[in-house]
Amino acid sequence: MADAMLMTLNALVEAVQGTLLYTGLSAKSGFASVAIDSRKVSKAGLFIALPGSSQDGHQYISGAFNSGASIVLMQEDRLDTYRKTALEAAKQHDGALIVVPNTLRALQQAAKAYLDQFPGLFKIGITGSSGKTTVKELTAAILGQEHRVIMNEGNLNSETGLPLSVFSVRSEHRIGVFEMGMNRQGEISELAAVLRPDVALITNIGTAHIGILGSKDAIAKEKRAIFSQFTGKQTGLIPEYDPYADYLQQEVKGTIKLYGPRSTLPFGGGRNLALDGIEFIWNGKTIKIALAGQHNILNALAAAALAQEAGASHEAIEKGLSSVKPLFGRGEIFKGPVTLIRDCYNANPESTIAAIEFCDDIDWSGRRIYVIGSMLELGSASEAEHQRVGIVLAHSKADAIYLFGAETACMKEIIAKAGKKQVWHTTDMDMLKKELAGLLVQGDLVLLKGSRGVALERLTDVVRNQGV
Repeated sequence: MADAMLMTLNALVEAVQGTLLYTGLSAKSGFASVAIDSRKVSKAGLFIALPGSSQDGHQYISGAFNSGASIVLMQEDRLDTYRKTALEAAKQHDGALIVVPNTLRALQQAAKAYLDQFPGLFKIGITGSSGKTTVKELTAAILGQEHRVIMNEGNLNSETGLPLSVFSVRSEHRIGVFEMGMNRQGEISELAAVLRPDVALITNIGTAHIGILGSKDAIAKEKRAIFSQFTGKQTGLIPEYDPYADYLQQEVKGTIKLYGPRSTLPFGGGRNLALDGIEFIWNGKTIKIALAGQHNILNALAAAALAQEAGASHEAIEKGLSSVKPLFGRGEIFKGPVTLIRDCYNANPESTIAAIEFCDDIDWSGRRIYVIGSMLELGSASEAEHQRVGIVLAHSKADAIYLFGAETACMKEIIAKAGKKQVWHTTDMDMLKKELAGLLVQGDLVLLKGSRGVALERLTDVVRNQGV
């Protein structure tokens, strides 16, 4: 049985305000999937050719048609270069070729039009400097107890990731939970225009991406754009404890509510259980959540607040929170002869300091070994922010500290001056593996914390194979 069509060709052309350069008969029924990577094109698929600095999707139009694409979107300013090959491929495969002013914008317009086909879908948007993915997973786990829920997988939260995720919505879904990230100014408002959330939540305002926007004030303004599509009927949730809470409420059409330990009822308190996760009291019942760290109490509160706005029962909140497990690289704990805390999916100053403090607070009889990788995308603030984390490390309970990546070099002297004799810095992963393997003994606790770009998970086997 063939996959159902998501949109017809005519509906797509109207949504993206495009011009048909060629129309094959087989393409008129529409498309059944969407891809921006020609290697992921499937039969009756829509391929959107995005220009890029290193790779231009227009180079792969022929390959997309060969893989089964029925429709291809291409950008006006690429016509001179790719018109001939694109037309030949479209004619050969009886496909359709649509030209638009901007293919990224067209992807977002198509996603918005596709969502319009599901007026009954209750849409939840989540953004913030950290915690977005965890809050999304917790919220979906709660709401999934009582409804069919769709969410963006992994961290597909970008200018392309969110629109692509939207095309996974089907008629059986009642609630959509989507996180929104940003890598440039104006991105959150674009994503909000695609999703137009009924309820939107901001987790916090930190220094992640400060290198892109320049200041925390600018970050707060960008994150507040998640409310930009509000017309008066929608609800925005803002953390009561954030210094920007007052600012985030300004100029928002709709209802604004605070969430947090004081504002979200019936929250009855939380407790850090160290390596065993956290304890969370809700409606008089104690829930054990398998996510380590005090910050996850706040993430669970955010999810509970969102779930309440979607009409979740207390029972669903209890069951959902207790069902969640750590995602890859996000506070994973591997117990063994050497215990590993793998928290290296992403890093910014706030989350790195939180990870260090979490490890410091654990009642641990053995040594603590902290491996700290570079925090990326901090721009001109990079050195100052790494030094700030360096001061925390200098006063931490770490018995040995490994710094990895060029950006962490500025931390070494700060840590050494505080009397930490065992501190190393390198940009060579093979050398780091060798040094770490030679140091670890049974009973050690190892923290891996760094940005996705430095891939500290490469140390996993080295750590887990020691002391066996």
